[in-house]
Amino acid sequence: MMEPTHEEAHGGALGSRLNWLRAAVLGANDGIVSTAGLVVGVAGATQARSALLTAGLAGLLAGSMSMAAGEYVSVSTQRDSERAALAMERRELRDQPEAELVELTELLERRGLSRQVAREAAEQLTERDALRAHARVELGIDPDELANPWHAAWASFLAFTVGALLPLLAIVLPPTAWRVPVTVVSVLAALVLTGWTSARLGAAAPRPAVVRNVMGGALAMGVTYAAGSLLGAAGV
Repeated sequence: MMEPTHEEAHGGALGSRLNWLRAAVLGANDGIVSTAGLVVGVAGATQARSALLTAGLAGLLAGSMSMAAGEYVSVSTQRDSERAALAMERRELRDQPEAELVELTELLERRGLSRQVAREAAEQLTERDALRAHARVELGIDPDELANPWHAAWASFLAFTVGALLPLLAIVLPPTAWRVPVTVVSVLAALVLTGWTSARLGAAAPRPAVVRNVMGGALAMGVTYAAGSLLGAAGV
């Protein structure tokens, strides 16, 4: 008789992957909306392809670098905090091991174990790897999987760039008369997809997320196009 197989991902690993996917989708969404607003605004002032391409590329590079830098700084701060917490836990385990054992026992009790079972589990976990046990149970940190700022920076850079390429290509490739309509339709369709995807990854209802996403993108393009048209009419 064959042993049953268990193919489901562990909760922590699955949650981590979903968080990365959600961040990638949101980064792409930012690239779509910000670049679309920029190029549509410029299109309201001029139909010169060189101006649209320059503005779009500048927005893409500025946005992707800004996203990458911001994510790098944010995750570096998180990593520093995790390392500091682990260092403090290491000192406490060295200086007051019995108190740390009592603390681990109480933490396990709060998770539903009886006092006796919690004490036995705490002793076994401490014998195996005290720092890892406290890191996971007390701090919620996996010492082997600390946040990597470079991974986060590259992911944000690529996600924003992929999203920004859509409105940039949509505004420069079609004939003059079709540039804005093609860009608007392409962007709104992409926002439907990113809104639906982000909602599904977050186990939320897709419709409200899609509506918010599309309305926000449409408003951004409408405002920037109106501003560009006014500036173009004024000869600025």
